[in-house]
Amino acid sequence: MQDYEESLSFLGTWGPFQKRVFFLLCLTVIPGGYNLMSVIFLLATPPHHCSIPHHSNLSQDWIQASIPVQVAGRPERSSCSRYELDLVQNLSALGTRPSHDLVHNLSSLEVLLSSLTQEGCKDGWTYSTEHYQSTVVSEFNLVCSDQWKQPLSSLVYFLGGLSGCFVSGQISDRFGRKPVLFGAIITLSIFSSALAFATSWPVFIVLFFMLGLGQLTCYVAVFVLGSEILMGSTRVLFSSLCMPSAYVLGILMLPVTAYLVRSWRHLSLAMAVPGLACIPLWWLIPESPRWLVSRGRIQEAELLLRSAALENGVEAPHVIFLSANVEKATSEKAESPTFLDLLRTSNIRHISLIMWFIWFSIHVCYFGLSFNMSGLYGNPFLNYFLLSAVELPAYTASWLAARRLPRRPSYIFFTLLGGLALLLIQITQSQPVLTLILVLVGKFGILGGIGMLYIYTSELSPTVIRSTAMSTCAMFSRVGSSVSPYLLELAVFNQFLPWIIVGSLSLLSVVICIFLPETFRQPLPDTIQQMAVTQRFKWPWASTPPPKDDGKPAKDSTTAPEIICTTRL
Repeated sequence: MQDYEESLSFLGTWGPFQKRVFFLLCLTVIPGGYNLMSVIFLLATPPHHCSIPHHSNLSQDWIQASIPVQVAGRPERSSCSRYELDLVQNLSALGTRPSHDLVHNLSSLEVLLSSLTQEGCKDGWTYSTEHYQSTVVSEFNLVCSDQWKQPLSSLVYFLGGLSGCFVSGQISDRFGRKPVLFGAIITLSIFSSALAFATSWPVFIVLFFMLGLGQLTCYVAVFVLGSEILMGSTRVLFSSLCMPSAYVLGILMLPVTAYLVRSWRHLSLAMAVPGLACIPLWWLIPESPRWLVSRGRIQEAELLLRSAALENGVEAPHVIFLSANVEKATSEKAESPTFLDLLRTSNIRHISLIMWFIWFSIHVCYFGLSFNMSGLYGNPFLNYFLLSAVELPAYTASWLAARRLPRRPSYIFFTLLGGLALLLIQITQSQPVLTLILVLVGKFGILGGIGMLYIYTSELSPTVIRSTAMSTCAMFSRVGSSVSPYLLELAVFNQFLPWIIVGSLSLLSVVICIFLPETFRQPLPDTIQQMAVTQRFKWPWASTPPPKDDGKPAKDSTTAPEIICTTRL
């Protein structure tokens, strides 16, 4: 198993087989991106005020005047209260004519009305239809006393992603990458369609949880499958640029669809289309041969690789995997690693705990930025589209770094850039343009760090438990995303407190990243014993090489890393 990539050198890195897998896997990641930020549009809160029933016989002028005006930076109508309707009707009977001008109301009629008693929205709410025909918030009235249900709905969605990652990783390592990938795609399609028929908020959040199960699972499954099938520079290009770019394409498709389809029920149905379109790809995308070998299914792996060699027009050797590799694969199949193996030995436990915290902290930053920036003034569809487009140059920079630079310092550079930019926001409050630039720089750095983090985690994790390791990391990223909506509530104490917290978390992740081993130009580990060793108070750029796992003394295999490294970037 240690010579896996050397054994496959006959196949090349960019033949027709690799091109087909490369392109099709990029297509299968689009449904996950398309559903990622559905919470922003499905749970959008349109401007609203208390509804005034038609039988009140009030003119339009008096209807507007019956809504109290609140001054918080700028005058605006109250969303959750109105003056007592009987008293307003008595005033209107006196023949007083209110003004349409909000400022004039503040100086004249509002002075009179302010002495009246206020009441809640007993007759419901009237919602603006400027941007949305309907949303979950407007249909189920998740406002005022029920406003807490909105962030809870987002939390339930992300908890679904957390649960999906926890379960799917172990299923993937036991039953294969391909079934998990297409299971996630089918889950997205079924439950996004089912959302359109939700009859109440409790039914909606149950279906929303199930939708979350498939969203991040889809991305992780594609990433693992591509990382194991592709090799060398092709793997780096796929995992750090093309797959994230296809994911961003899915993200950018959502605001366009939401702009054209203003009803949340119709939008839910539209969200099922990309997943349904990907289901026929089951017959075109192969299982990971690397995983097949790790499970002892050598004949299936060789059959797949010989078919790939035929497609590439090259000749496969008579024996692809040596008998020693077969014995090791059979032994590993019997072991059947589980989630607990990520904590069983000292070295893998240290790596797992560090990676879990890094994934948590950087995704608190990412989703905190996304939720905060979605509240900018202006057209919400255009804002979301432009702010998502920032991800493309970030992933491009991540790919360029992954081609030539070590993983650890690259991650540290990107995350340090993002963290410092977010911390500097608090001293630019009087310069909104500079503040916006710092936010964009912060998002660029955080996204570049996330791009490197996926590659780094994949290269640290052994084949026998790679999907479980990636899924548990993604699970902690969903813990971070679950926290982020509530993190914004801290702005009531200090408007810059959320930025200080996310910036500090990113800097802390930089500090603990120093203790991780380097993986650049090292062969992917196939067993837990082959994993590189964490650093212990040493100069961080000198990584300890992974222990040899070939049953030979160290002196007999000192040149193995150089031989294997010639097949990878």
